[in-house]
Amino acid sequence: MKTLTLKNKFQTNATLLPNDFIDNYMIDANGEFVKVYLFLLRHLDDPCSSLTLATIADCLNNTEKDILRAFRYWEKKGLLRAERDADGKVTALELQKMSLSGREASTGQAEQTAGRDAGSDAPKAVPAPETRAAAKAVPIDSFRAQKEIRSLLFIAEQYLGKTLTHAEMETITYFYDTLHMSSDLIEYLIESCVENGHKSMHYIRKVAFSWVEEGIETIAQAKEQSALYNKNCYTVLNAFGIKNRGPASSELAYIKKWAEEYSFSSDIIEEACRRTIAATHQPSFEYADSIMTKWHEKNIRHLKDIESLDEEYQKERIAGRASARSRSAARNLNNFERRSYDMESLEEQLLNSN
Repeated sequence: MKTLTLKNKFQTNATLLPNDFIDNYMIDANGEFVKVYLFLLRHLDDPCSSLTLATIADCLNNTEKDILRAFRYWEKKGLLRAERDADGKVTALELQKMSLSGREASTGQAEQTAGRDAGSDAPKAVPAPETRAAAKAVPIDSFRAQKEIRSLLFIAEQYLGKTLTHAEMETITYFYDTLHMSSDLIEYLIESCVENGHKSMHYIRKVAFSWVEEGIETIAQAKEQSALYNKNCYTVLNAFGIKNRGPASSELAYIKKWAEEYSFSSDIIEEACRRTIAATHQPSFEYADSIMTKWHEKNIRHLKDIESLDEEYQKERIAGRASARSRSAARNLNNFERRSYDMESLEEQLLNSN
């Protein structure tokens, strides 16, 4: 068979991606983080490039905080070095050389850490190949976990603006070890709670538990859930005319009940709130709940269903009024006082008058 010759005539402008990145780093990385790394690689040594955080975010259809999160991830992996100013803002980026594969690097760091922890400078005996393979299989994940937890604790301190207490460190470790939340998801959890004005670890723990109960395992799922939460809360608070505050815990319980248990859309919830204001002239979650509970019992799913229910109610009301008038008239007739007359006496009186 004749040998084929493959020639490349179209790829004049290309980005070189090391196989080591594909084999050892890309596997464990979030897809959005990979996009950021490839974007940086594409613009490496590009004299025409004038990158900013906003530019990268716009090009990748992401937020600036997502881009910063990716920077921190690749810094932890040793593939990126970021220079920051006095305010902590990134001013320059430097892609690092991949001297070892990701797994070999993790193993080397684990061995160095183990040597330091043992407190000995004596050279270590090299185990037999089968023993060495078995040793690598066990501690790599634990050392990686320790490194990720240390990084999480550092990041948490930056977001919360304080040194973590022992209990707070145990809570974050609990998220990682027991709830099996990824380090990226825990970081986003803390970031989103702080952005919403909640720096209490008690509040952060409650949100973490709710995410686990709802099966949230990725940042994308968390963002989707957060968007739905914000939409429902805004709908209710805006309809009630409540400004400059979020819902209280009891109010949030009602909102979640209407949106999740009753599965009402935002337009139905807004209509119930509007009717509440019209009837009570003030925000009342209890009154709105009574309306939506009746709608739920009537299997309301669309605004048209509410219109049909209103028409049925008006017909019943008109029929009830007519029935009430009939009963009232009959009652008046029955109450008419009947008089008794002596007809013979009247006749005698009539004759005598003549």
